[in-house]
Amino acid sequence: MDWPDFALFFAASWILIVTPGPDIVYVVTRGISQGRKAGMVSAAGVTMGILVHTVFASLGLAVILRTSALAFLAVKFAGAAYLVYLGIKAFMDRTEFAIGNDKPAAGTGTIFVQGVLSNVLNPKVALFFLAFLPQFVNPRYGDASVQMVGLGLTFAFFGFVFLVVLGYSAGGIGLWLARMRRIADKIRLVTGSILVLLGLRLAFMEQK
Repeated sequence: MDWPDFALFFAASWILIVTPGPDIVYVVTRGISQGRKAGMVSAAGVTMGILVHTVFASLGLAVILRTSALAFLAVKFAGAAYLVYLGIKAFMDRTEFAIGNDKPAAGTGTIFVQGVLSNVLNPKVALFFLAFLPQFVNPRYGDASVQMVGLGLTFAFFGFVFLVVLGYSAGGIGLWLARMRRIADKIRLVTGSILVLLGLRLAFMEQK
């Protein structure tokens, strides 16, 4: 990956990762209700779900690239439309980022599995990775599937670092986030802009 593409991938990944959403709510809520260990275990579970989607996305891309230009165009424009839709939805969604501490107590294994399933069973996550990761694949650097896996692992690592820190200090951070709606709104607007721009970038991307 060229440095400009990596810089864009790095910036977009972190903005998307820190945007308040179901993963953050799950990790922070577990951390608040059951302590630091539960928060970190939930972060590991969510990250594992991301890795599963990365593998599926890389295999799916390989199949698409081996079929036809028409299949590529169909997936490209569908992915672009989906990213733009997510961006517009982020602009319009003014739901408060609410953190509760009423999550039922659960064992470590249950917390981990719930974190994995919260991602694996969400088709929106699969669609997002299939639209997001291919934009940063460059044929000059080898097999597209291998690059996709590498990008997914990098994204998952970023997410794991953020979520583990969040889970470890969930008590203070959760209460702080619940009070700071203005910051959540600003992050939401930036995220919406990034998603729309990525959607437009994908729409004009040539087949690699």
